Amino acid sequence: MPTLELRVAQELRFLLPPARRSGTFQVTASDTDTIGHVVQAVGIPLTEVGDLLVDGRVASAEERAVSCVLVINPVVRPQRAPTSPPRFLLDVHLGGLARRLRILGLDVAYRPEADDPVLAEQAADQRRVLLTQDRGLLRRRRVTAGALVRGAGSAAQLHDVLDQFAPPLSPWTRCPQCGAALERVSYEAVVARLQPGTRRSYREFSRCTGCDRVYWRGAHSRRLEPMVEQAEEVVRRRLNANGKS
Repeated sequence: MPTLELRVAQELRFLLPPARRSGTFQVTASDTDTIGHVVQAVGIPLTEVGDLLVDGRVASAEERAVSCVLVINPVVRPQRAPTSPPRFLLDVHLGGLARRLRILGLDVAYRPEADDPVLAEQAADQRRVLLTQDRGLLRRRRVTAGALVRGAGSAAQLHDVLDQFAPPLSPWTRCPQCGAALERVSYEAVVARLQPGTRRSYREFSRCTGCDRVYWRGAHSRRLEPMVEQAEEVVRRRLNANGKS
């Protein structure tokens, strides 16, 4: 049975059991295990992994595990997605993040009623990046594109996702509720649905092509403008850091 010495990059050590967080330790694999099995067995989803080095050479997660020194590096940011721009799928615990990403114009599916097998299938079938804080979900066989979202609140989670993927942003072009595209509509087309104060104060409106909600740039939108500006800055910094300005 092969014995591997694992050397885990600092950025990934928080995923390890406390006793292994020095980052260097040995594991024994079975004769049928792949390198990917070894990595996931110690608690690191392959979605979080970049280059795997076996005795100094770049190796594939599908290779059979052999006795070696295995270096596990983090995925390089910005992370590549199955589609350009990336399309996301979020699990039940990330509803606040889903809303913020939609405000920024990103294609985000959010199904709070869906269980893990359904989410894994949807992510694969629709070529979406699965965002979650559940490592077990990311280790499912059907999940090939995903990310473990860092952060305890929606603001920190948004920063992490934008830094991780640096997606192109189109603020105010999607419905925060259902995620469908917004279309510009005339005042006359929606006036019957407006409250008197809104009728007097606004003349520019959008309507959701999915759920038919009507939107206008009122006080709530203005309160969100700092969030949009900060999001654009996060993406700009990530792209500049990678020479893609």
